[in-house]
Amino acid sequence: MLNPEQTDADYLARAFVLAEYGRYTAHPNPCVGCVLVQQDNIVGEGYHVSAGSSHAEANALSQAGQRAKGATAYVTLEPCSFHGRTPSCAHALVTAGVSRVVVATLDPDPRNAGAGCKVLEDAGISVVTPLMEASAKAIIPGHFKRHETGMPYVRLKLAMSLDGKTALANGKSQWLTSEAARLDVQRLRARSAAIVTGVQSVIDDDPLLSVRNLRHRHADLACELVKPVFILDSHCRVPDTAKILSNPGAQLVYCHPSSRKLPVPVIQVGAGDDGRVDLRELLRVLGEQQCSEVLFECGATLAGSLVEQGLFDELVIYMAPTFMGSDARSLLNVPEIAKMEDLLQLRIADVRIIGRDMRVTVVKDVDSSDISE
Repeated sequence: MLNPEQTDADYLARAFVLAEYGRYTAHPNPCVGCVLVQQDNIVGEGYHVSAGSSHAEANALSQAGQRAKGATAYVTLEPCSFHGRTPSCAHALVTAGVSRVVVATLDPDPRNAGAGCKVLEDAGISVVTPLMEASAKAIIPGHFKRHETGMPYVRLKLAMSLDGKTALANGKSQWLTSEAARLDVQRLRARSAAIVTGVQSVIDDDPLLSVRNLRHRHADLACELVKPVFILDSHCRVPDTAKILSNPGAQLVYCHPSSRKLPVPVIQVGAGDDGRVDLRELLRVLGEQQCSEVLFECGATLAGSLVEQGLFDELVIYMAPTFMGSDARSLLNVPEIAKMEDLLQLRIADVRIIGRDMRVTVVKDVDSSDISE
């Protein structure tokens, strides 16, 4: 027989699997999973599908019915203590009569932040937390970063050839990577609360930046959700015929006055030292708009600024098995570094083959104490 701690970990691992089912549709809420166990049998499972719909705990309780009484609940994030668009999950667990709750990690949302567990404990329910906390934070990094810093988790998607080039000298890059890699990018878009691109990418590639061709149980819902797509265009150069202007989520971000009328909402932010949109201010605005994870799909100049200013959390690089030549455009436009000791230290978190391409996921370097369980 497994020891109690191992049994808890096993059931909580199942709750993590359930949480992933809401990955593409739950935002701006975090994706959460819940499992109810009665006498070593799972009697209820649930996950949060979309904002405004029932939370994971409520769905699991609904499935369990009377079998929830005396059960143990396993939840990937602390149950909410407050009544928002849906009732409090902590109070629902109390009402259902569960006897024990295993919580992977406390919620960083200041409206909760331990209050949910206190509701349970005040009702005489045994609470175990944290357990598998690193895994819990890893599935919703943006939720933690936004509530702890006010800034979203920033993911920068890049594509390059084996010789580190991203576009031909004339700016053309379609299609450098395979169809399989492009489908993989759809998942990055779907999990993000917002997408950001630059006007030069719009001019060169004329993308739509919509979510499509997903293979997921909630694919239809994920593709129907209106996702904000921000076009950084300091001087309002976007072509009137650009496909992206037909995207219902398109918004233009500028920093210099313009009398031009556009068919999409516009946002003005301050200019940075380079005279372009201040990226740090933009990210603060996106954090205020409850964007927990933001995907940048852009060209070498905007990508270079993001990297140079250290405003990214994760790089996702698709490498195509081809060469583009010395005159092709480089992956990033960043200043030359004179000394080896000044090189930015990063960590490769994942490498895998996607179709005929390689996908490399890179994060900022952390010491071993930060990545231990």
